[in-house]
Amino acid sequence: MTAARFHSHHFKKSDFHLSINAPVTTTVVIPAYNAGKFLAEAIDSVLGQTYPVTDIIVVDDGSSDDTQVVARSFPRVTYVHQSNGGVASALNHGVRLTKTEAIAFLSADDVWKADKLERQHNAQAGQKNTLVFGHMQQFISPDISPEVSATLVCPPDPMPAFSAGTLLASLECLRAVGPFNESFHVGEFMDWYGRAKDAGVDTIMLAETVSMRRVHGANHSTKTLKTKSYAPVLKALIERRRAQGQKP
Repeated sequence: MTAARFHSHHFKKSDFHLSINAPVTTTVVIPAYNAGKFLAEAIDSVLGQTYPVTDIIVVDDGSSDDTQVVARSFPRVTYVHQSNGGVASALNHGVRLTKTEAIAFLSADDVWKADKLERQHNAQAGQKNTLVFGHMQQFISPDISPEVSATLVCPPDPMPAFSAGTLLASLECLRAVGPFNESFHVGEFMDWYGRAKDAGVDTIMLAETVSMRRVHGANHSTKTLKTKSYAPVLKALIERRRAQGQKP
């Protein structure tokens, strides 16, 4: 497993700004594991953005299905393969390959609203140390049978989501906070976001829905939580804040 090579940083409100005279170059990283069934819809939602997307990187985390075939069918997509290392490893791989000013992430089974990036870039307004999130709406995947659908939990209303799939960040800010912790099987973004807040990074939560989360019974977090828990992530958060003299 390749170690991510970027370091933590404490931000001040006086930190640099992105240029807002021209569209901010933006990369979208899509981690994918056996995601061939839904990947094309995810990519289409990126290609359909009202704000220009510079690069789309699909990081195949050791899939055994047709993920590679689907990804390579899109000329604008950069496809990379790695041995199975988990979501955090795939995210870090994508970050290492990113060369643009800004970065966003999308799960391979989810889709974005068409104005997701436009709304977030407008809200960020060049503030390089500001993370922009938005609301997320969950939906039952149309291919699910009524019998299976009845067993799934799918809240009807949009909710504020501090998640990778609703995030827009400057690449410099994301790298300065540090890599996603690859030892966590779930909660890798929760841990990263906690470190970002501890470092003094500002956040904006948009009132609008920016991402649609597909509920299909085989979601990564749902499956993983059957055998893993968020306890290691919460333990790391408490220990880090105690070391900094903060209340957990």
